[in-house]
Amino acid sequence: MCGISGFCDFSQNFSDKKPLWETILTDMHKTLAHRGRDAAGTYLDAHVGLSHARLSIRDIICGKQPMLRTRDGRCCAIVYNGEIYNTDELVPELISAGYSFETTSDTEVILYAYMHYGKDFVNKLNGIFAFAIWDSAKEELLLYRDRAGTKPLFFAQEGNAFVFGSEPKALFVHPAIRPAIDSESLLELLAVGPAHTLGNGVFCGMHEVVPGHYLTVGRSGIHDTLYWDLTCREHTDSYPETVEKVSFLVRDAVRRQMVSDVPVCTFLSGGIDSSIVTMIAADYMREQGNTLNTFSFDFTENDKYFQSNSFQPERDLPYVNIMLKRCRTHHTYLECSQTTLFDSLFTAVDAKDLPGMTDVDASLLYFCSLVAKHNKVALTGECADEIFGGYPWFYRSELMNRDGFPWSADLSARTVFLSDDVKASLDLYGYSHARYEETLARVPKLAGESEEEARRRAIGYLNIKWFMQTLLDRMDRTSMYSGLEARVPFADHRIMEYVFNVPWEMKYQNGVEKTLLRDACADLLPEELLHRKKSPYPKTYHPGYEKLLSERLTEIINDPNAPIAPLIDKKKALDFIAAPADLGKPWFGQLMAGPQLAAYFIQLNYWMEKYHLSI
Repeated sequence: MCGISGFCDFSQNFSDKKPLWETILTDMHKTLAHRGRDAAGTYLDAHVGLSHARLSIRDIICGKQPMLRTRDGRCCAIVYNGEIYNTDELVPELISAGYSFETTSDTEVILYAYMHYGKDFVNKLNGIFAFAIWDSAKEELLLYRDRAGTKPLFFAQEGNAFVFGSEPKALFVHPAIRPAIDSESLLELLAVGPAHTLGNGVFCGMHEVVPGHYLTVGRSGIHDTLYWDLTCREHTDSYPETVEKVSFLVRDAVRRQMVSDVPVCTFLSGGIDSSIVTMIAADYMREQGNTLNTFSFDFTENDKYFQSNSFQPERDLPYVNIMLKRCRTHHTYLECSQTTLFDSLFTAVDAKDLPGMTDVDASLLYFCSLVAKHNKVALTGECADEIFGGYPWFYRSELMNRDGFPWSADLSARTVFLSDDVKASLDLYGYSHARYEETLARVPKLAGESEEEARRRAIGYLNIKWFMQTLLDRMDRTSMYSGLEARVPFADHRIMEYVFNVPWEMKYQNGVEKTLLRDACADLLPEELLHRKKSPYPKTYHPGYEKLLSERLTEIINDPNAPIAPLIDKKKALDFIAAPADLGKPWFGQLMAGPQLAAYFIQLNYWMEKYHLSI
């Protein structure tokens, strides 16, 4: 993985002030150095500049970027962040067409494929990616993002200047782009955050390339092209055929994603998703004569303070140990203390350039920093729940039939200490519901489908376009902050396309969530783990962490100059802190309850201070 950035402006010639613009390109990749410290490079032409920070995973010696290739007098340049898993299938046809490869990197494959097939070549790629290609002959800059949105790509335009980067911080290096917020920014943060509307970068004028889209930036303006989305089709496979197909797709996705010139590890949580990925990866490594590294995460004294609830019924550790007896990996147990977790709340904002999923982000950021000391590449079990229907809002009718995002439909829990004026002026419910209705309007429909099945399809679509995107953003920023490349086999577009059209009765046989995935991978898992009830990412219940949050939030509330002061009602906020922590009423997802609300506003305050933002 890497960090990419750059700019394009047809109204000026960058050669006129070459030292200035080269310095800006260098400063851009310096802001992204955490994403790749192995190498850096820049490319400057009359109307475009490209910048790259490299994490060497494939062709470590020769795969430097920006990469330029010329054919028949046509020069194209690329900066690329990601991994392509089907390069072996693409190379032979390109060689037959006369292209000569100088490296074994997937970067060169992408660039030649674009030059040979044209803009829609992206449909041939299987992978996770965000890249920019400058076509000098056409005078076009093209920005591509993968189908699931696994890799980030932000952009902004101010006047004639078009600026892009893997993270917002890179864009702020350019003299035309400055961090600012407006009422829509606040609505994103308070009404739907830590999720965000697809394409919305929260900062004023900041956007993201939408997953499954590419942009063409030329003299005629910016053109947005959809190249992939989920579609409806009748599912005609029997249940045994469906199980067989899913079994193949999952195993093929994991094995494809083991491609690397450096060792690959896995996150092993003790849940069925990460255990499936780990078992397939461990078998692959044994075939190569190697042992897989695995890592599990927990919190200090969680054995003492863990509280079972309907969302998180039991601890993960016993299941990690059961799995280790089966797969025989080189395993490392990682723990996070309460003070480390609290301190990491602020580093998580540095990594994401936004408030996020508070201690979930913070702990994962810390764990990834430890994993990165051992490995550069990790496979995770993320996204299986969104695709296979693992969350309770897929099958609990009171959650499934909410008139709003099922993981965040009750805004009262998230607005408990906002001032009445803020709630009245911003219309948080109206904004959230409008985004929900917009997404529902895009859900593909299948003729003859029952009302209930159509609703479940809508829930699946909402999860993939919103909730899954939030988790993918979290995984990218928390891993890449330490130069760790996290891969997500379950987000393979072939799995998403196929499972999206599988009827719910096949996914939820015998009233058990993700039965289809369990049956497809039954031979990989120990019996105890195969039938385990879903348990989400671990979180701490330690009173010491809540105490740290309460103390810091109290300081902020009592500071009249705190950036969030105009948002909150001081009395309501202090009453909230004094009341017992509400651990059972999540305001986002399954894990973000009372303590996480406090942490979110602490992060929001820090973010506004960091970027000198005012309301």
